[in-house]
Amino acid sequence: MEVADGFTGVVPVRDSKVPGGPVVAFGDGSWAAFISGVTGGRRRR
Repeated sequence: MEVADGFTGVVPVRDSKVPGGPVVAFGDGSWAAFISGVTGGRRRR
């Protein structure tokens, strides 16, 4: 999985093994909620 940065309001995600393949774009709030759920509220440093 590869996540791109530098896009306002969206977080594009793709399969890193298929760089020319499809992209799923999440709203930044949805992505933040997903990451919070996965990490149990802990943030990486």
